[in-house]
Amino acid sequence: MVLDLIVQNTDDGFTAEIPSINGCETWAHKEDDVIVNAVDLLRFYLNIPQEIEIKIDKARVSKNKTIYKLVFEK
Repeated sequence: MVLDLIVQNTDDGFTAEIPSINGCETWAHKEDDVIVNAVDLLRFYLNIPQEIEIKIDKARVSKNKTIYKLVFEK
């Protein structure tokens, strides 16, 4: 399965959302932290065990937005 993760740089930190999963949004001061938080939420929403690896690939970057691809077996 492949899902988009959109990370935006805001004035007070970073926001992340997985648009295909309603309500899967998070915020943190650091980009690395917001990505970890988003992946944790994804695991919760889709009931993905820790043993299943979720690969994070940077797809493209614009001004204040970075889009990652989350790749995993479901």
